[in-house]
Amino acid sequence: MSAQASAKSDGIAAVVVSYQSAATLRSCLAALAADERIAEIRVVDNGSSDSSVAVAREAAAADSRIAVLQLEGNPGFAAGCNAGAAASKSPWLLFVNPDLELPPGSAARLVAHARSLGALGLVGADLRDTQGRRDPAARRHDLSLLRLLRSAGRRGALDTEADDAVTLQPVDACSGALMLLSRAAFDVVDGFDAGYRLHVEDLDLCRRLREAGGHVAVANDVPVLHHRGVSSRVRPIFVEWHKHRGFWRYWWRFEASGMKVLLAPAVALVLCARLALAVPRRALAARSFSGSG
Repeated sequence: MSAQASAKSDGIAAVVVSYQSAATLRSCLAALAADERIAEIRVVDNGSSDSSVAVAREAAAADSRIAVLQLEGNPGFAAGCNAGAAASKSPWLLFVNPDLELPPGSAARLVAHARSLGALGLVGADLRDTQGRRDPAARRHDLSLLRLLRSAGRRGALDTEADDAVTLQPVDACSGALMLLSRAAFDVVDGFDAGYRLHVEDLDLCRRLREAGGHVAVANDVPVLHHRGVSSRVRPIFVEWHKHRGFWRYWWRFEASGMKVLLAPAVALVLCARLALAVPRRALAARSFSGSG
């Protein structure tokens, strides 16, 4: 295969869904633009009122690979991802949160890992904060009623420990903060379910891909800086409401079959209780972050 043909078959479209992300978006786009393997960068703005669009347009003026899409209102993260994918042509799709900074060469390694998983492979990365601490949400279990019960009042019930003994760690799901898969695999499952407004869409996509015969894994040899939750701090109650709405949608799709449907009232009660505990915790965290700025 010629170098030109190889580049064409390995072309990557990076999709960045932005909402009130001006604080980190410039660094995110600069890191993506520095990677020659990324052929297209699509910034999809979900109705930001800060300078996110101006930051994106400034980057687009300096790099022809970058294009900016502005969606009306805020249709949600999943809808934004789908719009960015539809506005690009490359055979590989890299979904990247605007609070991530991808190191040079990472995109090529992620493609190589995805190829090793087969036609329906999806790969995440080893997300780390500015102190080098791993993001526990990078590796996830499937959502279930038992895990919902265990997670009431605390975080981490869905998280899976990193296994440094393997380079490519099989998982049920990886974080939607960074995902790479082929466009063909994305099309097999009809992309993200836009019925999710915020959160849980990543768990849903990974599960549907696995049910279609695919494989999901995290590349432990691809560390990526993640300034976690920058956009989520803006509207903490809104975020928790849609996260719990997403929990319900996921449970109803995958778990409420046969006799399990009789558990629907109990699941609704658990989610309401969990939401009541989560909202003040997130609001307090947002207030603390704001006060420290």
